[in-house]
Amino acid sequence: MAYIEVQQATRQFKNGEQVTVANRDISFEVDQGAVVVILGPSGAGKSTLLNILGGMDSPTSGRVLVDGVDIAQFNSRQLTTYRRQAVGFVFQFYNLVPNLTARENVELASQITKDARDVDETLALVGLTHRSDNFPAQLSGGEQQRVAIARAVAKNPKLLLCDEPTGALDYQTGKQVLQVIQD
Repeated sequence: MAYIEVQQATRQFKNGEQVTVANRDISFEVDQGAVVVILGPSGAGKSTLLNILGGMDSPTSGRVLVDGVDIAQFNSRQLTTYRRQAVGFVFQFYNLVPNLTARENVELASQITKDARDVDETLALVGLTHRSDNFPAQLSGGEQQRVAIARAVAKNPKLLLCDEPTGALDYQTGKQVLQVIQD
């Protein structure tokens, strides 16, 4: 049985009379433990799909089963619990809390889940032990991105979703981060 099953999922956005279709009749399956890369041009609906899988958005129609449960039917409270307990998300624009240090940003995520990884070990995995007491504004774009990755990984999630996780990283750091994500 697949860990993720998306069945005929469509996501439309309405603005008055105008309807924009971000995803149309998408269907696929992903086995547990698989690493999947979604490619496509800007505006193709990749982030929308990740937001649906992560429980931050819902499809207009279709089914989205994660571990056998249709999250498309979840209410707001169920989606919050799902995001808290099962999903780690690396956002395209990091979404770090600006008045928290790198360590505190990672710690914040680890505090909301039961089986969190050690914060300091997770920061070490992405090469940021020496920057753990710095605030996001004191970090480069690549360092901020690595904090975002550490925050998602620290939750030890069942499902890790990454929206352009290596976009601000040099080649060598990107390879290191992809290894952390894969592991």
